[in-house]
Amino acid sequence: MAVPKKKKSKSKRNQRHAVWKAKASDAAQKALSLGKSVLTGKAQGFVYPIDEEESED
Repeated sequence: MAVPKKKKSKSKRNQRHAVWKAKASDAAQKALSLGKSVLTGKAQGFVYPIDEEESED
């Protein structure tokens, strides 16, 4: 037979939610930083294709 699970406390729920939000904030900050470094040409360790047509002009 199925047995009901124990209820999680509000503090545990809030803690999980805070961790989830913090991960999203960190990922957004890293993406913005990477985008800025690619635009300035200082990106290291990030490979992106360059069209040959643009480099010939």
